[in-house]
Amino acid sequence: MSTESYYLGIDVGTGSARASLVSSNGKIVASSTVATITYRDPDDHRIFEQSTDNIWAAISSAIKTCLSEAQLPASAVKGLGFDATCSLAVADLAGAPVQVTKGAELGAHGDRNVILWADHRAEKEADLINTTGSVVLDYVGGTMSLEMDIPKILWLKNHMAPALFSRCQFFDLPDFLTYRATADSTRSCCSVTCKCSFVPNSGWQDDFFEKIGLGELVRGGYAQVGAAKQNVRTAGLPVGSGLSKEAAAELGLVEGTPVGSGVIDAYAGWLGTVAARFTEDGKLSDIVPSLEESRHRLAAVAGTSTCHLVQSPEGIFVPGVWGPYKDTLFRGWWMNEGGQSSTGQLIDFMLTTHPAYPKLVEQGKAQGKSIFVVLQDLLEKLRAEENVASFTELMKDVHLYPDFHGNRSPIADPRMRGSITGLTLDSTLPDLARKYYLTLEAIALQTRHIVDSLNAGGHAVTSVYMSGGQATNRVLMQLFADTCGMPVVLPAEHGGAVVLGAAMLGRFAAQVQARGGAAMGEGEQGEMLWGIMVEMTPHGNARRAWSLVQGEEAFGGKVQDIQGKY
Repeated sequence: MSTESYYLGIDVGTGSARASLVSSNGKIVASSTVATITYRDPDDHRIFEQSTDNIWAAISSAIKTCLSEAQLPASAVKGLGFDATCSLAVADLAGAPVQVTKGAELGAHGDRNVILWADHRAEKEADLINTTGSVVLDYVGGTMSLEMDIPKILWLKNHMAPALFSRCQFFDLPDFLTYRATADSTRSCCSVTCKCSFVPNSGWQDDFFEKIGLGELVRGGYAQVGAAKQNVRTAGLPVGSGLSKEAAAELGLVEGTPVGSGVIDAYAGWLGTVAARFTEDGKLSDIVPSLEESRHRLAAVAGTSTCHLVQSPEGIFVPGVWGPYKDTLFRGWWMNEGGQSSTGQLIDFMLTTHPAYPKLVEQGKAQGKSIFVVLQDLLEKLRAEENVASFTELMKDVHLYPDFHGNRSPIADPRMRGSITGLTLDSTLPDLARKYYLTLEAIALQTRHIVDSLNAGGHAVTSVYMSGGQATNRVLMQLFADTCGMPVVLPAEHGGAVVLGAAMLGRFAAQVQARGGAAMGEGEQGEMLWGIMVEMTPHGNARRAWSLVQGEEAFGGKVQDIQGKY
């Protein structure tokens, strides 16, 4: 039987939970994804809800499948880490789920106890918060998003019976998962700083919570949102005594297995990509990336939405961009987070609502191709027929503004809405292909807007490291390289980077515990975590710039592909 150590990374995305079993060198030896349920309100498009019981059952199933496929005993797993969407999970003081759906059952025990990140019900609450002038606003680019946890908690306060509200615990979803795993309510610095108004260097702001009408959190010593400052840990530090007996039985693992403090899913994508080394001409570079180099590498984690993360050794304030957040991943380092509220979701919307979409699906099946390949073929045919040099020239008379679900960065206005100009009475498949590419262009241009804003604010981003489902869309990735004018680095596996980052947290927790716990010094912890990242991140292969049109370089951009899977 193998004596090698393995680590579990668990990623909870918008529509599924994924577990991956990862070896010490970063190889994913088994992986399983299980769909989760998202509840919508047929009369209110703002509502997105989930269930922690449903999510936990999906995690359990995925972990057991991994162990079975790898033919490994539970004892081979030496640590595990969680990442999840920045959604608000609500439970009572004993951990039982509390209903968040508006109506008579709000605040009672019930299955639908998660307000998903995309839920926009708390608009009025966010408006109130943004009139306070509080110092907390300085750390979210000047404007708090209604997608964050505090507006949602305030919405619950405003709509729930006081007796029911007082018995609630509020967790950002990654912290709920470590709580469910360990029965320890220690919170992650990533979640409370990024989503719960925990201010760097000073902690909870009593005057802010009193001013917005959440004074009971202050008077209760912040027990409902994670208690005192000393109860907050940076990424990957061990939580509690590891897996509880109950959780170990539910997950099929060993009681006491170290559990690392969790992170928001985008931050796991950062962990799983930015420490990549590169090979050129088949030879691995002698240069090992340093923690200092990380400040130049922007991680773009692209799925339903897209998050843009860059780290710096000092706090940099960028208008319209969240942060700077201190200690989210490395103690003493700061992080800024830009984002687009709807990207993958927008692409899907533009395709599925077009009259020609059924014909696109039918043609894809007939040709044995994905619909995206069919669209690319159509675009190339149109380019040749119209005798233009690029797909972009096909769109010269049509323009799309993509903020269908508001602008997260850098305009920071949830009321922004999308628009299309230059429409004709065309509902054909070629028209769908044009609108598809138009959507990709708009997403890429907004990414450029965010990168430019970061660099204008004081960052020095020189490359983009992709992860998430959109990394498989080579048309979009080329547009990123062209519009941003810098290398774009693709992961070895589009969905692997995030779950790999979560597994790194599990390994870090195990090593910190073995070295004497969280009392290790700041520098020693940072050196250990960065070393884990370098060792476990797949090597990269620098690729020459490429174009989807006649092999030409476009605007000097490059797409580099980790491990050359291109």
